[in-house]
Amino acid sequence: MAGSTHTVSNQPEPLTGYDVYGADRALVEAVQRHLDPALLDEAHGELSALGRSAGSAQLQEWGAQANEFPPRLRTHDRYGRRIDEVEFHPAWHRLLGKGVAAGLTSAWTRPGGHVRRAAAFLVWTQVEAGNGCPLSMTHAAVPALRTDPELAAEWEPRLTSTIYDRELRPAQLKAGVLFGMGMTEKQGGSDVRANATVARPLAEAGTYELTGHKWFCSAPMSDGFLVLAQAPGGLTCFLVPRVLQDGTRNVFLIQRLKDKLGNRSNASAEVEFDGTWARRVGEEGRGVAAIIGMVAATRLDCVLGSAGLMRQAVAQAVHHCSYREAFGGRLLDKPLMRNVLADLALESEAATTLALRLAAAYDDGSEEERALLRIAVPAAKYWVTKRCAPVAVEAAECLGGNGYVEESGLPRLVRESPLNSIWEGAGNVQALDVLRALRREPRALDAYLMEIGRSRGADHRLDAAAKNLLTELGDLEGVEGRARRLAERLALVLQGSLLVRFAPPEVADAFCAARLGGDGGAAFGTLPSALDLAAVVERARPVE
Repeated sequence: MAGSTHTVSNQPEPLTGYDVYGADRALVEAVQRHLDPALLDEAHGELSALGRSAGSAQLQEWGAQANEFPPRLRTHDRYGRRIDEVEFHPAWHRLLGKGVAAGLTSAWTRPGGHVRRAAAFLVWTQVEAGNGCPLSMTHAAVPALRTDPELAAEWEPRLTSTIYDRELRPAQLKAGVLFGMGMTEKQGGSDVRANATVARPLAEAGTYELTGHKWFCSAPMSDGFLVLAQAPGGLTCFLVPRVLQDGTRNVFLIQRLKDKLGNRSNASAEVEFDGTWARRVGEEGRGVAAIIGMVAATRLDCVLGSAGLMRQAVAQAVHHCSYREAFGGRLLDKPLMRNVLADLALESEAATTLALRLAAAYDDGSEEERALLRIAVPAAKYWVTKRCAPVAVEAAECLGGNGYVEESGLPRLVRESPLNSIWEGAGNVQALDVLRALRREPRALDAYLMEIGRSRGADHRLDAAAKNLLTELGDLEGVEGRARRLAERLALVLQGSLLVRFAPPEVADAFCAARLGGDGGAAFGTLPSALDLAAVVERARPVE
């Protein structure tokens, strides 16, 4: 029973019962911009349905449950036999099933599939980010397998299926499968050429026996895995099925699950191979080339995932400040809080706009667009994922003490926020990949310059930033020590050019002033006061 003094007032209602997609103006506009008009009605219908599910109290509760009750490893059954299974809370399976059914693994099979999936992935991340890992790995396995047409013909229909089948059984008996990935090892980390796992050829052509370990194996409950190992011809990519065609379990020894800072609903494991059966993907010695398509796709998902987390953090902050009153009025109307919210909203919209532009490049598929992806994906992955953590922390602060309490949902966003910067190649790896593209693929820089050139003359601060970037690109001697700075500038100028072309003037003006013109501080909430910040905040408010 509540005490006589326990009266609850001036507490905003939870942000629930809304369309996560429809309430995100920047995302809706990006879909309209990049999708064939003939597909828009169908896409908006699908995305709004997913958005309403994502914004429902039921799914928000499932997301909380999936993290409150993380996966458990069962190495043996009651009789002492190795089973190496991972048990999940029912909420995890419900969410994963809905993600598969929503087409988050089927972008490769339908028109405009990458833009539609990107928008859906951004929405779905806002419910529960952990189940995005198997969805991302399964989606990204397709380009890797396409290096081997025979394997692709066998596995792609299952990978792109909208049916979630959680049972461990032979893949040929399943309507849909999930994939994981195992690249890194204890001694090498990002330096995968230092991998020590050995692949010994078997009598059947293209089959091998693997012996070794993987320090990080993503989604160990999956039906198959793409892994790297040292074959006689060098580092090679392999497909490791979890269950063999005769129904027996492949040798896939899960030694332990990682105890992670965030992403706690999702299982990440250390695994051992000891006579593990595998099929070669591509040619011996071409492992990196075979798996690079998967890596690129998962890196874009890191950008999308971070954009989704930022959007949810901003939505929560703006929602709270729209209804919370202090010092004689709404927090939303206080000039300093408005400045903070507008600054956060700029970061969120810039991330969403860039992420959807990259997804559209995948759908286009032209040589120019593929060249743009070669430089823009690592630059975006470097910068957008690094902006996620400060956005999440600042958004939590907007809720005051409530933002530090687990029930608000903000602590889960804060714990999740560094992940996409670390996984799929941390910051230095991305920055060096940008340099590699600049040095080895001149067409990548040409495509990038052509893209930002479309906004030339629209904003003097953007033009100046582009000119300074060209000066910096003109001298690549000794550039490694400033590779992070270069990746950052590439991403910021690209974001600015997109916002100048497509965002409302108040958004583009504020971004160019603070991010490119030097008229902003190091912390959020330091935008020039002369800008139309009220319009920027109103655009970010999660209402239809």
